[in-house]
Amino acid sequence: MRRLLFCVLPLAIMLAGCTSSGYDYLETASVKPKTRFKDTDPQDFGAKHPEQQPIHGIDVSKWQGNIDWQTVKGSGVAFAFIKATEGKDRIDPRFNEYWQRARAVGIPHAPYHFYYFCSTPDEQADWFIRNVPKESMRLPPVLDAEWNAESKTCRLRPDPATVRAQLQRFMDRLEAYYGKRPIIYTSVDFHRDNLVGYFQDYHFWVRSTAKHPEVTYADRRWAFWQYTSTGVIPGIKGPTDINVFAGSTQNWHNWVATVSKDTNS
Repeated sequence: MRRLLFCVLPLAIMLAGCTSSGYDYLETASVKPKTRFKDTDPQDFGAKHPEQQPIHGIDVSKWQGNIDWQTVKGSGVAFAFIKATEGKDRIDPRFNEYWQRARAVGIPHAPYHFYYFCSTPDEQADWFIRNVPKESMRLPPVLDAEWNAESKTCRLRPDPATVRAQLQRFMDRLEAYYGKRPIIYTSVDFHRDNLVGYFQDYHFWVRSTAKHPEVTYADRRWAFWQYTSTGVIPGIKGPTDINVFAGSTQNWHNWVATVSKDTNS
């Protein structure tokens, strides 16, 4: 398979300077934050508030219920990560509806898979490929890698080497089939236990709802930051996760144009 380096953001971003913890190449410290979306439980992130980033997006699953996607887009949402599958035998019942409606209104979107350590990476890759059509991902697919602490069926926690080997196998299968290198979503504890220093050539989407990622993910360069789970998005009833992209608006458009190409045609 022809492996394109989707793991690298456009050179123009890199030339603008970087920090050790993110693709935060913008000189935003002097920019006064402007609140884009309301939050029922806002946090004080200090000088590096997520509102300084121009590109905001959401991640959704069946729990968001009926979504008015046109209103969502009109509110300023620039992208959507949509839950597709879980383990080897579960699919989100809203997945097909959500991605088709997001595509219809022009919101770049990608499916994500919640990984379970009670089934093999090949079983889970087979399930994902069976249920997630190529046209459902304008952006690269996402591997949601975190501990299943609240699961009723799988709370297995393998050793770090096993975790990394399984995740690598799963992502290799997806990249070979879809022609896009997956994005890794992770939480603070899972990253600390398994991922520090690894997968440097992958984009990371990190969860950090109380502090800036440079504090909670030292030395990890991130492309997306999930900064709240209590956001208020017009067109969606109830709390919603909100995320930011690390680069400028032009960086975003360049990256979307690159990863939207069909490399397996």
